[in-house]
Amino acid sequence: MLEIDRLTFSYDGGKTGFAFDMSIKPGEIVGLIGPSGAGKSTLFDLIAGFLEPASGDIRLAGRTILELPPEQRPVSILFQSDNLFDHLSTGANVALGLGGGTKANDERVVAALDQMGLSDMINRRAARLSGGQKQRVALARTLLRNRPILLLDEPFTGLDNKTAAPIRDLVAQMVRANNWRNIVVSHQADDIKALADRTYRIEDGRTVLEAR
Repeated sequence: MLEIDRLTFSYDGGKTGFAFDMSIKPGEIVGLIGPSGAGKSTLFDLIAGFLEPASGDIRLAGRTILELPPEQRPVSILFQSDNLFDHLSTGANVALGLGGGTKANDERVVAALDQMGLSDMINRRAARLSGGQKQRVALARTLLRNRPILLLDEPFTGLDNKTAAPIRDLVAQMVRANNWRNIVVSHQADDIKALADRTYRIEDGRTVLEAR
């Protein structure tokens, strides 16, 4: 279980305050919705360790992760922007998910790109990819990290529904198979409807469980 327990944070000396509470079971996908600026990215940054909460706790399988620096947290995160290195090949960008020294033609990299329908672009520089292709490459790299906590911020941006549908299915299958705890942020209702077991809305800086 991933438990976000009475986690609080504020910007600007306390003028904007947040209080987050939620739990995610192994193999469960939780949707996170709310308008821009509501605090979705803030919550992701707190879980990933890029921000330090004022109070509360984040526990994985009963143990706090707050004492861990970002690079040691059991978290894979896909940011809203693709964050690829344009000068590197598609394969080299994905290989970064497995750590230094992994070759761009590693069989795991090849398989990850094949799942995204991009195996024929393994040697293409990221600068030459379309926006939707870049998003799929970034998602492939994130999934390949295989960490217990998976945070996805607008993972299907730039994809039409025909392309997005099988990739949503792939994400769901991988979350279930690997027992990841997954939080998905999306402004697209179809993404949340297709993926989420439960949905939280951030309202006035608080997480509110949506009625089914």
